[in-house]
Amino acid sequence: MTTFWIFIALVLLVSLLLIWLPHFRQQKLIRAEEAGVRNKTNVELFNERLAILEKELDEQLLDQQEFDALKKELEVSLLQDMKQGTDESLSQQAKPKGILWPAVMSVAIIAIAGYSYMQLGAYNELPFLENPQAGNPHAGMTQEQMISQQIEMMEAQVKSQPDNSQLWFNLGHAYTSANRYDEAIAAFDKVMELVGEHAELLGPKATAMYYKNNQTMTPEIQAIVDLSLSKDPKDPSTLLLIGMDAFFTADYNKAINAWETLLTSDRQDIDRASVNNAIQTAKMRMATESGEMPNDVNHAGVAAEQKTVTVEISIAPELQDKVASTDMLFVFARNTEGEKVPLAATKISAKALPAKVVLDNTTSMGGNLKLSDARNVEIIAVLSKHGSVRPKAGDLKGELASVPVGDTAALVVDTLVQ
Repeated sequence: MTTFWIFIALVLLVSLLLIWLPHFRQQKLIRAEEAGVRNKTNVELFNERLAILEKELDEQLLDQQEFDALKKELEVSLLQDMKQGTDESLSQQAKPKGILWPAVMSVAIIAIAGYSYMQLGAYNELPFLENPQAGNPHAGMTQEQMISQQIEMMEAQVKSQPDNSQLWFNLGHAYTSANRYDEAIAAFDKVMELVGEHAELLGPKATAMYYKNNQTMTPEIQAIVDLSLSKDPKDPSTLLLIGMDAFFTADYNKAINAWETLLTSDRQDIDRASVNNAIQTAKMRMATESGEMPNDVNHAGVAAEQKTVTVEISIAPELQDKVASTDMLFVFARNTEGEKVPLAATKISAKALPAKVVLDNTTSMGGNLKLSDARNVEIIAVLSKHGSVRPKAGDLKGELASVPVGDTAALVVDTLVQ
């Protein structure tokens, strides 16, 4: 767009020069011609008068003294006439004549150019007229598209700097956020190939493997976790992974211990408020594990939170006979964009069903991600007969693909896990 406007300005400038240059050149020639004619006339008059004086001197009508005086007077007069012509020429130069015509032409050209572009050009199709944010490279892009664009840029960087461990490390985290776990694992392996095995690399790799295996802690992942803790018992990513997995398997003591250990670290990149919220949530789950959760626990702080998701949960009539009073219902919300990490979770006894459950930041899972940061969330409810959030054969399950944060939705547990 800038190049286009520069081109337009150059065209107008050339057009105006074609009008004004001939005008000034013509004025200059006219003044020069007038000055030349005047000077030539003065010289001719001077020569005629001098010839007369010389004739009178030859005829002895004038003596030599008179001749010299008259000749000098004649020369002075010629000089005055020449000077007067020069002054008049300068005066005319200061006030050029005939400026109206080129001025009118200039205004006409500018007006015609503007009118033609407005009527015949693409002025109305300029992006900034329809959308003021057209200059924003991320305008209209979803979070997934922005992450994909960021990954492409990072991939180009590591291609040009294949030995830059920091670039590989950042790319690994970006792959994890985009749910590209195989590539994330490969990126963290590349970093360790460059700088060696460190806890801050083993933890993110174990996390990517954990999500790849549908949030299941396999022996292979556990081995990496143990290796990471042997190198740094307070590695944040490893402890967050341990706490999250323990929370989902209802091992709240283990989750609390992991998160409390994390708080004793002197690392500055830890969201301590979120970790504390996760610890309090785990303690509440422990207190209500065998029965209905008290109202003050279910709704603590909800009034203070502006962004909540309220879920009205019921059991499908055809599955009512498969519900036991000892069953536990786990409900959690996951972001529909980016990394599929649980943002909030709660648990109630099957005896309380049907029930209304409120998810907000007070039911956070810890870490940097919060429910209030999401626009839409996926709601999953698992009626477990084994005390675990992991659906197993015989458990019941229900899902809502997308619920806007701030809304209320109804979820029916209608699937028997085979």
